[in-house]
Amino acid sequence: MMKNGLLLAGCFFLLCCSIAFPLRAANRPGASQPNIVWLISEDNSTHYLKLFDEHGAETPAIKEMAEHGLIFDHAFSNSPVCSVARTTLITGCYAPRIGTQFHRKYKAVPLPRGLEMFPVYLRQAGYHTTNNVKTDYNALEGKQVWDETSRKASWRSRKPGQPFFHQQSFTTTHESSLHFSAESMKNEATTTDPDTVFVAPYHPDTPTFRYTNARYRDNIRKVDAQIGAIVEQLRDEGLLEDTFIFYFGDHGGVLPRGKGYAYESGLHVPLVIRVPENFKHLVPVAPGSRISGFVSFIDFGPTALNLAGVKVPPGVDGKPFLGKGISLDELNRRDFSYGYADRFDEKYDLVRTIRKGRFEYVRSYQPFNVDGLQNNYRYRMLAYQEWRRLYREGKLNRTQREFFERRDCEALYDIDSDPHEINNLAKDPRYAETVSRMRKIMKETVEGLPDLSLYPESYLIKNAFDDPVGFGQTHREEIVRLNEIANLCLLPFPDAKSGIGNALASPDDWQRYWGLIVCSCFAKQASPFIEKAKQLARQDGNLLVRTRAAEFLGLIEAADPVPILVDVLKKTDDPVEAVLILNTVVLLQDHSAGYQFNISHRDLKPELLASDGVQRRLDYLDPDYQLPKKKKKRKPKKKK
Repeated sequence: MMKNGLLLAGCFFLLCCSIAFPLRAANRPGASQPNIVWLISEDNSTHYLKLFDEHGAETPAIKEMAEHGLIFDHAFSNSPVCSVARTTLITGCYAPRIGTQFHRKYKAVPLPRGLEMFPVYLRQAGYHTTNNVKTDYNALEGKQVWDETSRKASWRSRKPGQPFFHQQSFTTTHESSLHFSAESMKNEATTTDPDTVFVAPYHPDTPTFRYTNARYRDNIRKVDAQIGAIVEQLRDEGLLEDTFIFYFGDHGGVLPRGKGYAYESGLHVPLVIRVPENFKHLVPVAPGSRISGFVSFIDFGPTALNLAGVKVPPGVDGKPFLGKGISLDELNRRDFSYGYADRFDEKYDLVRTIRKGRFEYVRSYQPFNVDGLQNNYRYRMLAYQEWRRLYREGKLNRTQREFFERRDCEALYDIDSDPHEINNLAKDPRYAETVSRMRKIMKETVEGLPDLSLYPESYLIKNAFDDPVGFGQTHREEIVRLNEIANLCLLPFPDAKSGIGNALASPDDWQRYWGLIVCSCFAKQASPFIEKAKQLARQDGNLLVRTRAAEFLGLIEAADPVPILVDVLKKTDDPVEAVLILNTVVLLQDHSAGYQFNISHRDLKPELLASDGVQRRLDYLDPDYQLPKKKKKRKPKKKK
């Protein structure tokens, strides 16, 4: 009887355990594949977490993750803006190679032939994949990426014992959180004392910037608590020691000159990975270590696959940094990251970066497109508005003014001694060898991809975006030639003059296009080409060539660009081409001789007005223009 009583008591205890802890019972003792969770804070660079920067906020939950895992001191988003960065993450591919480099896509592109977004391969290996909730991809997603993607998506929807990959984004630190009003700044106190915050040397030290810094650090603390809650949920469900947890920012922080700008402040992201006890054999170093090797977003997907024991598909640009076959020596030898910045909503630029070791090399292909060029969403922030006002009032020092002035074609920064990138060493003879080496690496990277942005976006949409990778391979020699022309601006003008003349006389539209851009890079040094530029501005058959000619003439005040640019705007029926032209209009109006364009939406062809980019520019340029009201999406009626 006693034995039977003990048996019954034991059975009762096991039954109670299975009822009280059903999720623990669904765990996988001796699992061969780890779970993987990505926790992503939006708009957040390393500069705002004390774990990475002495001036950052305390993040106890993320710090605890680090004590059980790894801190990556050199993790980089390849792009400083969300849609391009997230597309890079999910594909493992450089965006300018596959046609996904423009923020707020005008056309979603297909993935390279034979390649899928990496969660597809996890699903094929038996993983349950969930996303909560942001995707924001510039490529066609396909139907096999997620088992569930929604605001309620969770690993809990998996089958018992099934490994999972879960991605969750946190908007707490998003740029929009700093779109507060002057009244809010006056009446809403921050937990962080504004008097104690660090103000970057390129920012004016004003109450507005101090309050904005303090409010953002408050947001960092809030997102830290949200990250901690997910970790505790995994712990409570008995999953923690079977799960790799990645915490990282999706690109740079949103204080001005962060998000949207290809500096460390826009590209250098925090990355902490908690290593589960049951899978620590997949990591080549003890928990609590700091990793000095470089990793980029192209590497994150391949790393997730390698941790899961899934073969990384051919055709991706990244490579794993954890999992089988990765040694600490190999990881710490990595010292390279490639960055790109093209279009941000309606604001165009073309910047490429190489971070190698302690140096960042910045190649501005259109350096006259100043950083501070009007970008409607950016300028909702009071700090941006104040910074520009102080510039116009002449109240900034040299470092603070540079945001609103033309850049150099190339810059070299020693990040160890100049973490905020305010001292350009590119013209310092002591760094000539480093500059030469970086130029060579940049040229090899741009031409090796090849980088599609040597063509304007409007041309790519019409001719390349049905098969971007195939187009790039077919047109590789043309891209190399265009890059050679673009790089003429790196030479002394007497050495570049002949090449510029050949480009301007070329029958190829895009060689003339780049020849004119190089003229704008040289500014008044390129005065020998004024008459040729006037001819191209009046007569060229390509509207964007005419635009670049007028731009050059306007920048050096050699001729009035207004009639030409108004004419090409009236003639174009391509909305993407119109956004490019309007970018030049805003540049010449706000950052040149103050040309007055008096742009009216009534002068544009009706098909242009449906473009979000055109709408944004007209909202800034045309006082009579009213943005169309966005239609609310109707919820489908429930069937009775």
